[in-house]
Amino acid sequence: MARLIKEKNEKGRLHIDSLLMGESLVSKDFLQRTKAKEQFRMHPDINVLKIGGQSIIDRGRKALLPIIDVLVQAKEKYKILLMTGGGSRARHVYHIGIDLGMSPGILSKLGDRVAWQNAIMLAVVLSKYGGIKISTGDDLQQLTMYCQLGYIPITEGIPPYGLFEHPPEHGSIPPHRTDCGAFLLAENIGARSLIYLKDEAGLYESDPKKVKKADRKRLRYFDRISARELLKLDLDDLVIERPIIHFLQKAQSIKELQIIDALRHPEHILAALEGKHVGTIIYQD
Repeated sequence: MARLIKEKNEKGRLHIDSLLMGESLVSKDFLQRTKAKEQFRMHPDINVLKIGGQSIIDRGRKALLPIIDVLVQAKEKYKILLMTGGGSRARHVYHIGIDLGMSPGILSKLGDRVAWQNAIMLAVVLSKYGGIKISTGDDLQQLTMYCQLGYIPITEGIPPYGLFEHPPEHGSIPPHRTDCGAFLLAENIGARSLIYLKDEAGLYESDPKKVKKADRKRLRYFDRISARELLKLDLDDLVIERPIIHFLQKAQSIKELQIIDALRHPEHILAALEGKHVGTIIYQD
């Protein structure tokens, strides 16, 4: 039972006797002492799979159906949470919003709706196999239950910052989009793994799509790289959203993530779930 302590002064405020009593919660030295020895993992068996909007979903049935077949196989052995990106339609709404001078927070809310639409479509396609659209609220506490009952829970990837979005370092586009949302959720539920399904083999020194086909073979490919090294390289373009690299350095549960080419090699999804190295692995030092 917590004890109440009264200040010995004229104000006489009451405090609950605890480690945080009387602290401002902004002292760097104090905050360091609040770090838990081990972070509780709410869903340690859940594998978070982020499906790219532009790289996968926007390509329609030709790209999506082979991946659906693999996901149906995977759910018999693994607990899976699917998270969707926004893709080309999100880029379009960002363009209109920027032209109108809208803030990153408003753009975040607009992009959220596109990722939500993609989650709905994916749930419909997977409905006969147990696909179910869940909310980013209380439903997330029940992920393990959904999977044990044979469902494949699906939700939008964008984090619910909305009007509380952080000011971007460059430009106007909200910095925390669907890749960031997948990481933050995986970290906070203590997920087993985090896998990004893209249309490239992983991380290159620059975007292969912006390089002439004849020059692509000369691009440096990163099979495995630490978050610290990646930050030092300060590449102009990345295959995942840049804040994730900073998140990974501080993470307690997610110590690495893998980026795979699910478009050309949907079978790599099963391999990655098995713990095999089939794409680019970015890890915490």
